[in-house]
Amino acid sequence: MFLNLIKTNLPAKAAGWPFSIPTLRSLEQIEFNHPVTLLVGENGTGKSTLLEAIAVLSDAVAIGSSDLRYDNSLSGSRELARYLKATWRTRSFNGFFLRAEDFLGYCRRLHEMRAELEHDLKGIELSYREQKRSEYATMLATGTMKGQLAALDKRYGDGLDHRSHGESFLHFFGQSLAPGGLYLLDEPETPLSPQNQIAFIALIAEAVQQGSQFIIATHSPILLSYPGAQIISLDHLPPRQVDYQELDHVTLTRNFLNNPEAFLRHLVKPDNS
Repeated sequence: MFLNLIKTNLPAKAAGWPFSIPTLRSLEQIEFNHPVTLLVGENGTGKSTLLEAIAVLSDAVAIGSSDLRYDNSLSGSRELARYLKATWRTRSFNGFFLRAEDFLGYCRRLHEMRAELEHDLKGIELSYREQKRSEYATMLATGTMKGQLAALDKRYGDGLDHRSHGESFLHFFGQSLAPGGLYLLDEPETPLSPQNQIAFIALIAEAVQQGSQFIIATHSPILLSYPGAQIISLDHLPPRQVDYQELDHVTLTRNFLNNPEAFLRHLVKPDNS
């Protein structure tokens, strides 16, 4: 593992968001004692904001987003990061920070990159034919672009944009999880079916075996079931480590699946037509 401890030192007079979030004001420290730490809590408890601040503090590479130092959507998280102190076992230069909502933009940019390379390649080949340039000259002029296209094909196959969102997301992780990385993931379950969430857990387990560390903000009872994971609940003041079976997410989901009618009969009027 790489990140060992996060401590907060929020100024007493700090006002406004995100300092107005009760869970963040009450947080003193989180000690990361397992390769997989899961941050869980209701909407508005600050789990994504805390994860973003850790990403800023870690100087993490952001997938599908701009540089964390300049991303306008992270201004509050950058402010929070000023009052966080990290203790490291060692620093890793592998890994990344990813918010699920940024992934579609990442796929779109890959598609645009490939289309631009193909367009430029065809233009050069046409120009060299019209100029009756030799095959050797054409090869030299197009070699770099062909190499870039081959690299995209090798890493992504038919391209992330040719798959469903969930398939693309899962394929991306299968290709991108390098050994010994620190991965900060915000609600990665968003595009994934339940079956693909289980496949995603298998990818995480493989990366952990190769020395990686994960800190994940999630609502998913499936991801929260990762064996031996450290679960930090931001539904408590201050946030604290809890067991899987204690989680409201788990209890509510189990009770709903066992008897959905009990939850829905007062909300949805049966269609008797």
